Amino acid sequence: MTIDERTRAAATPSALKTRTRAGWWWSVPEVRWAGAAAGLFALGLLAQLLGAPAWVWFALYLACYASGGWEPGWAGLQALRERRLDVDLLMVVAAVGAASIGQVLDGALLIVIFATSGALEAIATRRTEDSVRRLLDLAPEHASRLTADGEQTVATADLDVGDVILVRPGERIGADGHVQDGVSEVDQASITGEPLPADKQPGDEVFAGTVNGTGALRVRVARPAADSVVARIVTLVEQASATKARTQLFIEKIEQRYSIAMVTATIALFVIPLLFGAELQATLLRAMTFMIVASPCAVVLATMPPLLSAIANAGRHGVLVKSAVVMEQLGATTRVAFDKTGTLTEGRPQLSTIRPLSGAGIDEQELLALAASAEDPSEHPLARAIVAAARDRHLTLRPALLFTSAPGFGITADIDGRTVQIGNPHRLLDIEALTTDRQTWQRARDAVATLEHDGETVVLVLTDNRPLGVLGLTDRLRPQARSTVAALTTRMAAPPMLLTGDNATAAARIAAETGISEVHAELLPEQKVDHVRAQTTAGHRLLLIGDGVNDAPALAAAHTGIAMGRSGADLTVATADAVIVRDDLSTIPAVIGLSRHARRLVTANLIIAATFIVALAGWDLLGHLPLPLGVAGHEGSTVIVGLNGLRLLRNAAWRNAHPH
Repeated sequence: MTIDERTRAAATPSALKTRTRAGWWWSVPEVRWAGAAAGLFALGLLAQLLGAPAWVWFALYLACYASGGWEPGWAGLQALRERRLDVDLLMVVAAVGAASIGQVLDGALLIVIFATSGALEAIATRRTEDSVRRLLDLAPEHASRLTADGEQTVATADLDVGDVILVRPGERIGADGHVQDGVSEVDQASITGEPLPADKQPGDEVFAGTVNGTGALRVRVARPAADSVVARIVTLVEQASATKARTQLFIEKIEQRYSIAMVTATIALFVIPLLFGAELQATLLRAMTFMIVASPCAVVLATMPPLLSAIANAGRHGVLVKSAVVMEQLGATTRVAFDKTGTLTEGRPQLSTIRPLSGAGIDEQELLALAASAEDPSEHPLARAIVAAARDRHLTLRPALLFTSAPGFGITADIDGRTVQIGNPHRLLDIEALTTDRQTWQRARDAVATLEHDGETVVLVLTDNRPLGVLGLTDRLRPQARSTVAALTTRMAAPPMLLTGDNATAAARIAAETGISEVHAELLPEQKVDHVRAQTTAGHRLLLIGDGVNDAPALAAAHTGIAMGRSGADLTVATADAVIVRDDLSTIPAVIGLSRHARRLVTANLIIAATFIVALAGWDLLGHLPLPLGVAGHEGSTVIVGLNGLRLLRNAAWRNAHPH
């Protein structure tokens, strides 16, 4: 299917239907089989402990083998056709081998572990696929196309380059294009990450899926639906996720060679003695004993408990790490990149500066109260921030009469018989031509220039065409941003960097406040991906932290991606490898430290497991290892490495990993 066909298909209502009912994951086949295997195992164990007849619990265990092992077994047989030995098939063979010599419980437990792992992976894959499909819901299904005969409602997928569409106030824009006529403000946070609506006028570029403000726009389509920014985000996420899906644990990278060597040795132990006249039963027993003691069960458990314990510990402290692979990868991070809006900052404007003009005869409290009174009826994010600041100071707001709003300019209202105007200073400065008070207007221009130089968003307040003062608004920095950047600077091979779709001035201000020296601003989603790939090419294992839909492709392309949970979009949370549930940035260096501790424990456990395997297998090859002793040694190594890994469940492990 081509990109265009996929876009058209995904834009249909049926394709956009989401799983909102509780327990949707039960529809995933791997989950049902894993659940059946776990349930049968539990029943079999209970029956065995209660002293039920052997045939009862034996039958339950065999049913567990069948329900949990048929799928990985079949997949393993399919892999054999491609001349690959799949570890899942090896685990099924080891489980069957254990059952053949009486170790039915051990084999069933192995089956349950692998079936559960496969189910969790299938759930994660399904959630990501659903979120990618839901992303296309950003772009509306229909648009109003203007023709010589009037207005025509058409599917957005059928729009052609050069068509002109009408976008009414509050509607989502149906296609990428340029404004042909009209003035409005457009919320394009889903694409660029900018926290404030962007003013749009003829000639400006707009994107499909962004939300129009209070003005009507006529937009000339510049790209077909399949090439829109939203469609490219979908494609980038799919491509990057497919590449990342091949990532494995370190131990899985060597499992092929180990598995082949183990199977070869087992077959040799069985066949060669028979050729020299050995007894069948004794030979089979030795071969099965070797398979048990040399099986990678202890190696798998040497790897998983530290990583799973680290995942559980991180989860208790507000970081959801989605898999053992991710926990292992976090410790390998060499550089960190941040998005700005909603990540380093809170993602909403806050009043930061109140500056009455000299000679205006008004103080800060009066200026804020007047501005908030006029802005009170407005729903613009800047207006809400101004009103909130006034209420925080317990100022009294007066009624606003004759309220009007002009897109791209600002608002006008009558307050106590005075005409108050608040809005874009560069538009309102045109009023200067109507007055003779040049000095006051010059002071207004100077104040605006100063605040904009500092990276603030500025609004100008006028009464009766005379400047009273300026208000500066900023996106407030998260409390932990500075300390987090400082901690990561000392822990990484390269200092953190900033990748944002916001304007360069705002990005520079946030970078300066947090201590980040490398800044890349005004980036579209695909440009963020280019920067991520450039870091990979340079040899870095990049960890990217973001929150918006525009960050999703870069999160998928990065070595590891972390999403801000509270403010993150569905696609971002689904695409990311980990989620900061409480939006506490200080957990980032902590979870990296915890991952590095887990990696050290994995190394120690692998040494322990390898020592036991070599000793027991050597005993079986060079002498006669009794089966009970072999099982005891194998299980003993499993218990030792398991308990060693569980040390990371302690709160002390998190405290030691947290930067001080």
